[in-house]
Amino acid sequence: MSANGQSGGGSMLAQPLRRPSGGRIAAYLGLFLLGAVVGVAGALVQPGWFPLGLLLALAGAAGLFLGGARATGSRAGAVAPAAGWMLAVVLLTASRPEGDFLFGAGVVSYLFLLGGMAVAVMCATLAQGRQPGPSGARLGK
Repeated sequence: MSANGQSGGGSMLAQPLRRPSGGRIAAYLGLFLLGAVVGVAGALVQPGWFPLGLLLALAGAAGLFLGGARATGSRAGAVAPAAGWMLAVVLLTASRPEGDFLFGAGVVSYLFLLGGMAVAVMCATLAQGRQPGPSGARLGK
């Protein structure tokens, strides 16, 4: 115990932020780009084979988001590919001046957009965040 009555380790929230290493930044950038690729692939697959294409696109996105979180060991590993997926899908929803668009106005397109966002939130929530280290004190004393 210190003089002010608190333990020396402190809460995980009270710890200073650590700067990510160059390898971790490269991993997040790679996951972001891979998320964009999965978003484009899902946008092309989901309207083709209605029930299975939508499920395949969402399963691929979920696998990438959860896999990124497990590979990096942080929630940012799920957020980085989700951000790439979201950017690619939002850019593909915009119509061009010629009138061309990739997404049709239908239930399947909205299920893909909203389902992908829900999958991203679930995977980022399920990912393990940093856990505090073991404390020197025993619980219950």
